[in-house]
Amino acid sequence: MESIRLLNTASVAGKTADGKEIDLIDLFSVIIQYKWVIFLCTLSAAVASIVFCIVSIEMPLDKSPLPNVYTPQAHMLINNTALADNQLLQIFKSGDLGNSSGEASYSDLAIYLAGTNSFLDAIAEKFDLAGRYAITKFSRTTARHILEKKMKASFDKSAGVFTISCTDIDPYFAQSVVNFAVDYMEQRFLDMGLDQTRLEKKNLEDNIHTAYASIVGLQKKIRALELSASGADSTGHVPSIIFDSSMLKLELQSQEDLYAQLKTQYELIKVKMASETPVFQIIERAELPERKSGPARGKLCLITVFVVLCISIIIVWVVDMIETIRQNSDAMDRLFKKEKKRNEKKF
Repeated sequence: MESIRLLNTASVAGKTADGKEIDLIDLFSVIIQYKWVIFLCTLSAAVASIVFCIVSIEMPLDKSPLPNVYTPQAHMLINNTALADNQLLQIFKSGDLGNSSGEASYSDLAIYLAGTNSFLDAIAEKFDLAGRYAITKFSRTTARHILEKKMKASFDKSAGVFTISCTDIDPYFAQSVVNFAVDYMEQRFLDMGLDQTRLEKKNLEDNIHTAYASIVGLQKKIRALELSASGADSTGHVPSIIFDSSMLKLELQSQEDLYAQLKTQYELIKVKMASETPVFQIIERAELPERKSGPARGKLCLITVFVVLCISIIIVWVVDMIETIRQNSDAMDRLFKKEKKRNEKKF
């Protein structure tokens, strides 16, 4: 029985620095004594947080202290295995793109480009952020800071997927920003010549378009010369017209041969691209989000109620402790004696 009594005493009591016991039952009795104060404070916090959340929903988005925000995302495939001949390492030797293994990769490059000033400035200029947010001073720097807070770029190493997202109260604006960012990144990878196959395909497309335009232009010129030769007023110029027409036909033939070769190469490139993974490939563009990504108002209310409950309990404990010290003459004497000793030591 004696051991049980000692165990119970140890389970509800602690020790102060002076060796005095603090009974946990006394602490719970204080909570019970001030239960209505604690309840009213907690209830007030719950009502206030709920009202605040409701008001934040009903207010206009640009004036609400806690508006709904939306976060559309776009996903791109980054092929780090396409680092042929350490090409990227030759381009970027500064170490800014180094990963944990000390080597640069295309995914590191994508993350780096998403934070560059040229990337942020292109978005700010495209969507006129200075006018949208009424920026009057340091418009370029301020717009960059706004985008840095709104946009996020990440890379999933296990899947090899690069993700860009934008958070804003306007879902249409956020979607447009993300899709523009995707197109910008794709063009940057293409301009830097990191994906040789895609670059070759792009050059072939440009050359095919140029060759086709030349063929059409030459056919029009030949047709115009033939019409001139058939006119009654151009009898004296027929030999010259025939000569010019023959030269144009030769040039037309060479352009048609070039066009045929380019088309053949283009088809071969398409077959090659189908058999290999490009360095940068868009998997999914940003869609218009139907549901908000934040804020979590329910969680906010629960956290507020919990914090106010804890603070209320601590306050009633402190108030009860102060009241107990005031009513205990020995405690007051010890308190004032310690304070007196401190003052004497100072002087």
